[in-house]
Amino acid sequence: MTVCLDEMGPEAAKSHPGRTLVHPADGQHPAERAKQEADYGRRGKGYVFGAFCPASGEALTAPYTSRSTANWVDFLEKVDAWLPSAAQRVYAIQDNLSTHRATDVLLFALAHPRWEFVFQPKYAAYLNLIEPWWKVLRSLALKGRRFESWLDICQAVQDATAYWNAHRHPFIWGRRRRHHPRRRGGVGLVPQVA
Repeated sequence: MTVCLDEMGPEAAKSHPGRTLVHPADGQHPAERAKQEADYGRRGKGYVFGAFCPASGEALTAPYTSRSTANWVDFLEKVDAWLPSAAQRVYAIQDNLSTHRATDVLLFALAHPRWEFVFQPKYAAYLNLIEPWWKVLRSLALKGRRFESWLDICQAVQDATAYWNAHRHPFIWGRRRRHHPRRRGGVGLVPQVA
């Protein structure tokens, strides 16, 4: 079983811009996006740790106030309990952050022999499929909302993760799920030369 692991953040309690148009284009005036005052968000911040199984599309998130080794090991314990116990081997894909390679993480790997950590190359974040999923989560949880505290962000992320898990689908690397009509009847095909 493959699971992608990463952190999102730091996320601050502030206003997150949306994509809603205030005035659509009417031919005389261009469309205008929603405008808001600058919000520096000094109302609390933290990190969201995430685990994502690309084959099933299932996700697990947990908020933490800091990105420390102790918090990372605690999150790995949560992921281990979340994954099915029938999985004999767990391949955990993650980046080369120092907290991911700390002594406590190595001790976790020794205590959990079914786990094998796979570190992605530096400057190749796109190889970890949790990165495009973070974009989806930010869109579901944060976009177009104003947060007054870190607890509000935690609740929004928890609700968005529950929504995603209720409507999940497998992620396929390099393929976007767009709703375009399929070409039919040879439209767009290269003609055959006789």
